[in-house]
Amino acid sequence: MLEGLSILIFLSIAFVTVLVALRLGRGHSQAVERIARVAGDSGEATASHLVWRELVARIGSFVPASSRDLPVVKRRLIRAGFRHPNAHRFLAGLRAVGAAALALAAILVALWTAPDNLLFAIGVGAVVGYMAPGQLLAARIRRRRHAIAQGLPNALDLMVVCVESGLGLDQTIIQVAKELQHAHPEICDELAVVNLEMRAGKARAEALHNLAERTGVDDLRKLVAVLVQTDRFGTSIAATLRAHSEYMRAIAYQRAEEQASKLPVKLVFPIFFCVLPSLFVVTIGPVITQIIREVMPMIENS
Repeated sequence: MLEGLSILIFLSIAFVTVLVALRLGRGHSQAVERIARVAGDSGEATASHLVWRELVARIGSFVPASSRDLPVVKRRLIRAGFRHPNAHRFLAGLRAVGAAALALAAILVALWTAPDNLLFAIGVGAVVGYMAPGQLLAARIRRRRHAIAQGLPNALDLMVVCVESGLGLDQTIIQVAKELQHAHPEICDELAVVNLEMRAGKARAEALHNLAERTGVDDLRKLVAVLVQTDRFGTSIAATLRAHSEYMRAIAYQRAEEQASKLPVKLVFPIFFCVLPSLFVVTIGPVITQIIREVMPMIENS
């Protein structure tokens, strides 16, 4: 039982490691796709990827889904950066495929090692395969939130420069989305969506509230609240943005101080379990060896 469980855990870890490696290599593939689009490539290299995506989405369309949980799933997908209408079907299909694949792998492992624990191995494999896409989605949401929070100070500084140079808030949002596209693509994509919503006829306050709801970043929520209040009361946008920029710099400085104060506590574990044992071996090891060399002959002679 223990051997089968350990092999199943090893396969699960290997599966997650492969997914992470594929995710890390996605940046290179995205760069190749951009170069291919510029060069006028027909896109044959991505044909298999699109076929796989369509197949998984078709499988997900047959998976029963709760209408009550569907808005929550779509909100999570949007926060992760997936805005395709069939993204929830792809997620459901990916869960079904992962559960089936790991359950099949668990069957093979259980039949080879411990046939008595076949049902337990199938259950563990199916649960791990079903939960893995959700965990990867949560990790992508956290990474995207962090990227938006990292790019927000630069976007805010550029907004201050644009507003003080005479641009309106709508033109400022467009300009920031264009200028920071390569440095901070996540926040620029969200600002581009705000621009599209305002062009479609939505009010500026509603578009900004949708921006805060899509991202879920606290700093961006504060900026949206400031912009909405400024637009409502007719105060100076440039002065408000500059004051909020200074406020965010102060908050960032306080967060850096907080992280620095936590550093000694975080260093206790690696120092105690990694540094001190090697230090003891280097300092006390020769002394113990010398003592053994001198004491053992005396004990044997006595």
